[in-house]
Amino acid sequence: MAERLLIIDDDARLAAMVSDYLTAAGFIVDRRFTGREGLAALERMAFDAVILDVMLPDIDGFEVCRTIRARAQTPILMLTARGEETDRIVGLEIGADDYLPKPFSPRELQARVRAILRRGRAPAEDAPLRFGRLQIDRSSRMVRVDGEEKTLTSFQFDLLAALADNAGRVLNRERLMDLVKGVEFDAFDRSIDVHISRIRAAIEDDPKHPRRIITVRGAGYVFARKQDDEK
Repeated sequence: MAERLLIIDDDARLAAMVSDYLTAAGFIVDRRFTGREGLAALERMAFDAVILDVMLPDIDGFEVCRTIRARAQTPILMLTARGEETDRIVGLEIGADDYLPKPFSPRELQARVRAILRRGRAPAEDAPLRFGRLQIDRSSRMVRVDGEEKTLTSFQFDLLAALADNAGRVLNRERLMDLVKGVEFDAFDRSIDVHISRIRAAIEDDPKHPRRIITVRGAGYVFARKQDDEK
């Protein structure tokens, strides 16, 4: 069954070009030109992913992203004409799964869309990963701490799972990108740092002094197999 995408972008010419390209690639594509129209479409219909422009005529794209993320875990790819690092960080912090600066090639856009869709439907594993109070369940793509469900984007879930799969091993940013992305792209080092920060906020008792995901200065990150208070 073809996957359904929603493009929210007020640039009618660009949206039409992207829509035609993705439709030819086998997707079903809907277009909306304002934030309110996009949110209304999401209320009426289920989409497999959203392509969201930052610059919209009514509601700021960041606010649209926040609203979507508060309602669902639909993968979100944000587009930014400015391409500034600050915009990228803000988008990732509020729940976007990936970003793409304009101008971009339709081929790269398609690759990134397929990557976030692939993460969203990752195959289930037999048993959840358990680390003390932390449980990572691939079959339901849920993360729980003391039984309480924690909200992560699909990218953040896969990043946490990659770290947990390699517990005790230091992984640099490039290796983490390789494990999670599965698609070649222009590396943006700070994006990993932002996602790690969001994961820590979800699973650590004190995100400013993490005990599960540890920074190894100059080397990367390591997932601790056990915390001091775990047997």
